[in-house]
Amino acid sequence: MPTTKYTCKNCEESFNEDYKFCPNCGQKSKDNITLGVLFSNTISNYFSVDARFFKSFIPLMFKPGYLAQRFLEGKRLLYLHPAQLYLFMSVVFFFLFSFVANKQAETIDSSMEKSFEQAKVVVDSLTLKPVDSLQLENYMKPYLEKHEKMGISNKELKNLDSIIKKGESTKPVFNFGFNQTEIDSLIRIGASNETIYKHMGLEEDAGYLKKRSYEQALKFFKTKSGGSILKRFYDTLPFAMFFLLPIFALLLKLFYFKKGTYAIHLVFSFYFFAYLFTVFSILLLCNFIWEGFPGWLTFLVMLFTFIYLFIALKRFYKQGWFLSFIKCNVIVFIFFTLLFPITFFLGFFAFLYY
Repeated sequence: MPTTKYTCKNCEESFNEDYKFCPNCGQKSKDNITLGVLFSNTISNYFSVDARFFKSFIPLMFKPGYLAQRFLEGKRLLYLHPAQLYLFMSVVFFFLFSFVANKQAETIDSSMEKSFEQAKVVVDSLTLKPVDSLQLENYMKPYLEKHEKMGISNKELKNLDSIIKKGESTKPVFNFGFNQTEIDSLIRIGASNETIYKHMGLEEDAGYLKKRSYEQALKFFKTKSGGSILKRFYDTLPFAMFFLLPIFALLLKLFYFKKGTYAIHLVFSFYFFAYLFTVFSILLLCNFIWEGFPGWLTFLVMLFTFIYLFIALKRFYKQGWFLSFIKCNVIVFIFFTLLFPITFFLGFFAFLYY
C-alpha cells in the first residue's frame, strides 16, 4: 500500500503523512492558524519563558558573572540566551513601571492644576466673580492716566490697586520667559497661535527647533499638563536602553581590550542589565505591596548592585580584586557622566514631542 506524502508548507519538502513534524525544518505538519497558536508562538519565539528561565534566575541574582562565563564556555542551551533574558526582564520592568509613571503623571497634573488656580484666579472684591488680568488693567487704566487731576496721590493709587487685586497672586508659578499676563489675555480673547507666538518673542525667521519649542511652551501654558511631558520622557526610556547598553559594553571593551571581542563584552552587559531590571522589578513589587517600604532598604539594594558589578567583573575577566575595584569605579563614573547629557536630551525630546 503506497504511503501518502505530505508537503511541508515551510520548506516544501515531502515526507510521510504520519509525521507530526517536518524532518527537514521541524515545523508542524498540520499547524492551523488560531488565536491560541498565534499567541503561543509569539511568546515562545520572543520570550522563551521555559525551564531555562528558572535555571537562569538563581545564578543571575546570586552568582555575579556566572551566566556570562558559562555562555562563553559553550553552555548556551542550558541557560536562557543573554539577549532573551535582557528583553524579557526589561519588558517586565517597564510594564510594572508604567503603573508608577501613570500615578506620578496624575499627581503632577493635579498639583499643577491647584497651583495655577491659586496663582491665577483673581476674585473681584465686589462681585466675587473671577476676573482676568486684562479686566484688572482696564479697571486701573483711568486712574493711572488721570490720578493727578483726580487728586489721588501715588500712595492712594497703590492702595486702590491692592484693593482691586485683592486675592491675586502676582508671582507666576513658572517662569516661561514671556509676559504671562499678556499671553493669558490673548488666549482669553481667542487670538490665533501665530499672534501669540509673536508676543512671546518668536522671530519669523526662527529655525525648526525654536519654533517647535515655542509651540510646546504655549501648549504647556494652555494645558498646564506636566504629567504628559513626564510620561513622554518615560516612554523614551526603553529606546534609550538600546543605546546605553552598547555604550556600557564599549566601556568594558576599552578597559578590558585584551579580553576578547566586543561581542564578549556585550554578553556580559546583557546579563548585567538583565540583573538590574530584575532588581528594579522586585523593588517596584515591594513598593506596590508595602506602601511604606523603607528608603534606606532601597538604598542598600542599590548599593549592592555596585558590589554585584564589582564581583562580576572580577570573576568574568579574572583580574585582581584591587584592579577590578578601580576599573569598576571608573567605568561606573564614566557611564553616569555620559548618562546626564543623554537624560537631558531625552527630557528635551519629551518636551518637543509630548
